[in-house]
Amino acid sequence: MATILVVATSVVGSLTVLPALLSKLGDRVNKGRVPFLRSPDQRVGESRFWGAILGPVLRRPLVAAIAAAAFLIALAVPALRLHTTVPGPDSYPPSLAVVKTYKKIQQAFPGEAIAAQVVVRTSDVHSLRVQQAIGELKRRALASGQMFHPIQIDTNAAGTVAVVNIPIAGRGSDSASNDALDTLRGDLVPSTVGALPNTETGVTGMTAQSKDFNVQFKHRTPLVFAFVFALTFVLMLLAFRSIVIAAKAIVLNALSVAAAYGVLVLVFQDGIGRGLIGASDSGGIITWLPIFLFVILFGLSMDYHVFIISRIREGFDHGLSTDDAIEHGIKITAGVVTSAALVMVLVFSVFATLSFDMLKQFGVGLAVAVLIDATIVSAVLLPASMKLLGRWNWYLPSWLEWLPRIAVETEPEPIPEAPPVSVT
Repeated sequence: MATILVVATSVVGSLTVLPALLSKLGDRVNKGRVPFLRSPDQRVGESRFWGAILGPVLRRPLVAAIAAAAFLIALAVPALRLHTTVPGPDSYPPSLAVVKTYKKIQQAFPGEAIAAQVVVRTSDVHSLRVQQAIGELKRRALASGQMFHPIQIDTNAAGTVAVVNIPIAGRGSDSASNDALDTLRGDLVPSTVGALPNTETGVTGMTAQSKDFNVQFKHRTPLVFAFVFALTFVLMLLAFRSIVIAAKAIVLNALSVAAAYGVLVLVFQDGIGRGLIGASDSGGIITWLPIFLFVILFGLSMDYHVFIISRIREGFDHGLSTDDAIEHGIKITAGVVTSAALVMVLVFSVFATLSFDMLKQFGVGLAVAVLIDATIVSAVLLPASMKLLGRWNWYLPSWLEWLPRIAVETEPEPIPEAPPVSVT
């Protein structure tokens, strides 16, 4: 909700307050000069820097497209191993007093701080058969070598629910804890308290929360992705009246997001470069981060994409060839896109310097994705793919001609008349 409100407020301000201020200021908006920088009038036009980069890309679009796509796919491959985890004590700075106390408890009573909780609901938890089943559960849990003392039992006042707290091996989100959870759920509970008639059982706790979220994440995430992709496709199709542009926007932006996921896995799961930013071994990516990053990054990527494609389309509508429109559109927008991306990368990088792992992951993921999108995607993969497709970029099947035109169409610029030639 906060993100929606921020974007909505920005849009309203951009359409009301900003043009009003620009109209009021007039030419005075460029008054004054920042030392060592060119004046605004001198900076208007095509970027020479990006022109030098774009030249080789457009001369060899196939090579550029293959190289850029291969690099992004290589970064994205580790994302296949992405593992989410509920933030545990290991994700907090070790200097905190509460973390120091937690580690002392873990040393004295292994597994106590991350105990699994077996919930038993029946008509009378104090009955002999229920107590015998709970006793058998305790005995077999200790005999497994994956669970430890002290095992505590709490009951409600009505005597209908018992919670058996069983300390388990591991740190809560690692393989040792997950194996202990599997033993509880798959063997111990079903064969003891779970075998009682008219009894409901369940296993919860930090490890169970993390594992169950991973299962739900794998099942629900494709639905979220499909919704965002479908909505993006429809909006891009209406804006540019091109199936190719709409489909390509989804593919390119998905590549930048996947590459950001891969970098997160390399840094925070595999530990590559983790020490450089002072991150701890949290065992995985924070549960809410992948979906949160996806929607934020896809929105930012589409913002840049629409801005660049709009300039290219304008050039094409003004009579430029597709190749010339691509070159002109990217050169004239590259400076703005790069500046905006640089600001966002610097802002997001601040999060990587903070103490909490969840904020470090948030900062690294966003900074890397914006950097990739503003450079590799916007300056290499986008122009190279458009160059290869040529006029197919603007393909719209005849059976979709009924779609409404929601984009502002510009009139072609008049061609200046040649001066009269006198004949002697």
